[in-house]
Amino acid sequence: MTSAPPAPRPSIVQPIATGLVATVTGFASTFAILLAGVAAVGADAAQASSGLLAVCLAIGVGTIVLSLRHRMPLMLAWSTPGAALLLATTDVTDRFGEAVAAFLVAAGLIMLTGLWPAFGRLVARIPRSIAGAMLAGIVFPLALAPVQAAVEIPLLALPIIALWLALFRWAPRWATPAALILAVALVAVTAEDGWLDGARLTPQLVLVPPAFDPVAVLGIALPLYVVTMAGQNIPGMAVVSSFGYPVPSRSALLTSGAGSAIGALGGGITVNLAAITAALAAGPEGAPEPERRWIASLSAGVGYLVLAPLAGVAAALVAASPPLLIQSVAGLALLSALVGAVVSAVEVPRQRTAAIATFLVTASGIAVVGIGSAFWGLLIGGIVLLATTRPARR
Repeated sequence: MTSAPPAPRPSIVQPIATGLVATVTGFASTFAILLAGVAAVGADAAQASSGLLAVCLAIGVGTIVLSLRHRMPLMLAWSTPGAALLLATTDVTDRFGEAVAAFLVAAGLIMLTGLWPAFGRLVARIPRSIAGAMLAGIVFPLALAPVQAAVEIPLLALPIIALWLALFRWAPRWATPAALILAVALVAVTAEDGWLDGARLTPQLVLVPPAFDPVAVLGIALPLYVVTMAGQNIPGMAVVSSFGYPVPSRSALLTSGAGSAIGALGGGITVNLAAITAALAAGPEGAPEPERRWIASLSAGVGYLVLAPLAGVAAALVAASPPLLIQSVAGLALLSALVGAVVSAVEVPRQRTAAIATFLVTASGIAVVGIGSAFWGLLIGGIVLLATTRPARR
């Protein structure tokens, strides 16, 4: 009787490759939103470059720590809805120090959520319809950018839109990165000579002293915390849990909150659990064996550390390009997020009126007493929800 041949040794190539794809997709898809967001609240070119560097380092280190500690495909990402929120809160402050203070407050609230389970349960009680509508209202103005760009700069925008649409049909994972690569090529060809002269090819961290202001805390920190928790952390936990992993929420929130606080001092926005890119690592593409998929997230963390030095070039690229062009790429990248937010907003029929109210107030971009529309959208939506729904009869 002959013994069965030994099973082939699992390949490490697949999880490493999947992790790198997740890194490139996450970075290339939305870094323009991050840079535009911090610039909207007063960051200069050096501070924006430093913020991107700081957040990449925070994501890389945090992802590596979580992957090694828990042997699970846990990934961090920057808060894309949070960056979009900054674009909608330009009336709140134009002093970057005040925005950094708001980032620190939001980071502290994330850590508090991890330390105090009841706080997390309170956030989790925000109806998905209201959270989705607020997220849709934040994303909606950016989603209009491709339409506007197609009319105002058609020679630049239409090829990008066409490429994105073709790849979205046949290779959706690469649609946005490919659109961004084409945008970079178009900017390099059409930009004035010397567009890289002022860039820090080796970016440096610029420490930004926080300046605490109550208006900025209410107008930026609280909405930033809500969209980060409701739009990123909670969905991120749900994505990883859907693949059978018991997500260590306390550890994940403390790690992301600490990374957010440290990164904020360098001008970085909050970081959180990844959702879309985490699905790559946590799913079968990460590895056939679920117990080995943490290698994919570990690879993604290393990838972010490798990409961090490109922050200066990325900032120079955005500065040299027509603002509407980069915004149009960001708008294309956010279409899936907008679809998901709209679906969440209208999935409960009796909450649709409140969701629409939330969306309209948030998308309006208003600022009342210096507080941005996202906060008011959440507040008005909650009031309308209470006024239009009745407790179920017993």
